[in-house]
Amino acid sequence: MEKAHLPELLRSRRDAVLGRWVALAAEGVRGRITERELRAELTELYDLIERTVGEEAGGAGAELRAALGEISRNRARQGFSPSETALSVFALKQAVLEQVGATGDVDAYSEFIGFSSRVDDLGLVTFETYSAAREQIIADQMEQLLELSTPVVKLWDGILGVPLVGTLDSARTQVVMETLLERLVETGSQFAVIDITGVPAVDTEVAQHLLKTVMAARLMGTDCVISGIRPQIAQTIVALGIEFGDIETKATLADALAYALGRSGIRLSEGAGA
Repeated sequence: MEKAHLPELLRSRRDAVLGRWVALAAEGVRGRITERELRAELTELYDLIERTVGEEAGGAGAELRAALGEISRNRARQGFSPSETALSVFALKQAVLEQVGATGDVDAYSEFIGFSSRVDDLGLVTFETYSAAREQIIADQMEQLLELSTPVVKLWDGILGVPLVGTLDSARTQVVMETLLERLVETGSQFAVIDITGVPAVDTEVAQHLLKTVMAARLMGTDCVISGIRPQIAQTIVALGIEFGDIETKATLADALAYALGRSGIRLSEGAGA
């Protein structure tokens, strides 16, 4: 059986090919990771690639995909683009082709076509893994932003405040509800003020979300007050025929706090806080 030429080239010219690959990949990362880190990553990949095109393939293919996946996820976390990530892999083709050209081996040229196709497949794996990692990162960030945008603060002993800013949708309502209920368990508060001053508009859907939150709090033994009912929002609520039933509503957060304090038996003098 005739000996394959490309695997032998990868072994005999390892330092030259690997060095050129690192240099080409370094141009793409533009100093955002050190050359030492890049060389360590590509050396691991090179060893696995060398095995997959040689006689020792075995489980090297699975190991190679796993290593590529880890590098792709790291690139996603480091803020690299998908193109930059995939090009680091594709650069291997140029590094190998230059060495094939230097040998002038016609058989190696023929084998390079198949090798090039294999590297393209690896680049696709890199791209897909990167995309999945970025989607997960974005989802995690959105969840964190939702939590940050729905704080539950203590206004007074036994009174919690939930200042809402922005659009209130189903996902955010769930976060608001969970956060509020957790704080109610922690504090045992009797009142919660849900302030919607920062909510741009109230429609039927938003009203339903608010009602769900209020009902969940009531099941915990907490009375809710909705504040921030501006004139424009009040007109919209009336026009849409939305009814909050026996839920207390106030124009401002100060009015809602005063109401909750009064229900708690606390009276503030007019000069308090002056």
